[in-house]
Amino acid sequence: MTTPDGFPPQLLAQPVAARLAYFQNKVVAHPRLKEAHQTLIQAINQPANASLIFVFGPTGVGKTTLRRRIEQQLLQEALPILAQDPGRCPVVSLEAVAPELGNFNWKDYYMRALIALDEPLLAHKCDYGVSGIYHDDTGQLVIAQGVVIAKLRRALEQCLRHRRLTALIVDEAQHLQKMASGRRLLDQMDTIKSLAGMTGTVHVLVGTYELLTLTDLSAQLSRRSIDIHFPRYRADCAGDVTAFKSVLLTFQRHLPLAKEPDLVGRYDYFYEHSVGCVGILKNWLDRTLAAALADDQATLTPAYLDHLAVPTRKLLRLAREIQAGEAALVDREEGRAELRHFLGLMPEAATTRIAEPGTTRPRQTRRVGQRQPKRDPVGANGHEP
Repeated sequence: MTTPDGFPPQLLAQPVAARLAYFQNKVVAHPRLKEAHQTLIQAINQPANASLIFVFGPTGVGKTTLRRRIEQQLLQEALPILAQDPGRCPVVSLEAVAPELGNFNWKDYYMRALIALDEPLLAHKCDYGVSGIYHDDTGQLVIAQGVVIAKLRRALEQCLRHRRLTALIVDEAQHLQKMASGRRLLDQMDTIKSLAGMTGTVHVLVGTYELLTLTDLSAQLSRRSIDIHFPRYRADCAGDVTAFKSVLLTFQRHLPLAKEPDLVGRYDYFYEHSVGCVGILKNWLDRTLAAALADDQATLTPAYLDHLAVPTRKLLRLAREIQAGEAALVDREEGRAELRHFLGLMPEAATTRIAEPGTTRPRQTRRVGQRQPKRDPVGANGHEP
């Protein structure tokens, strides 16, 4: 029988592989994940004329878990439709592969997308109408080496229309910016935008903060896209600390070990070695549990955790990347002041939209030229009498 807040007790009698698989498959629906999931599924179902959705956040924050959960929900929601329309494919995911020679390889991307859309289990195959792209006698998709990129693009357009996707999800989408020039970056996004617009398929681009380089390349792109930030937990926010401790407690109680370790009691340690990212934390615990089970240990000891933690130099690099990404997202008051001036609006005396770190209280702002409150000096030499 499964306990309400932990692993099934009988799991302790199972082989090591079964115990490890149980924890590796454990997903915690924590607040950050649930918020990102709800925002993304709403944007997919109600894109409001947007054809691109950017989802960005730190490495290891849980974007892959988010993608899988979105895929599951879209497939589940489409089941009644698929019974009547078996040729439809509600969602497809593929990875934007990092180029070997500096520039993103669109031919490789189109081929991977076509293969992903031609899932062998689908009963209804596409007729691409392109010489060199066909199904062999076993039903497998064949793409001849000599097919040029323009024909691959047309084949993909036809396939997307035929499959009538709810969303095409591109993971590691920051690799799209691997180009030699800034102008080519705009060409990259115009290619994706036109593909999405011509086929009526919402494209979800998932990646790191490097995606921010692509989100504001043009006014038209900004108008046709939606930005979704999947952030880490912050140690300077009381609510985030509580949520992170809750995640730790859930993992603590689901570790299939004879003796439950005290993860919550060492919150600072686990936060530091995961930089507030649940994905990094989970991978670390997976590695540590595997080592402990292999050595027939009753619990997770500090020695195992220290040995398998991400090295400090790597954590510091991650922290710096996160800081830079978060800083780029701040709606700075000077930017809003410039916008209001450009639009002919009076300077705003209200508060900014960004709260002080760790609070829900907005920072107070002043009008342009308004002095900061302070005591004025008095007396001949500027001293108080």
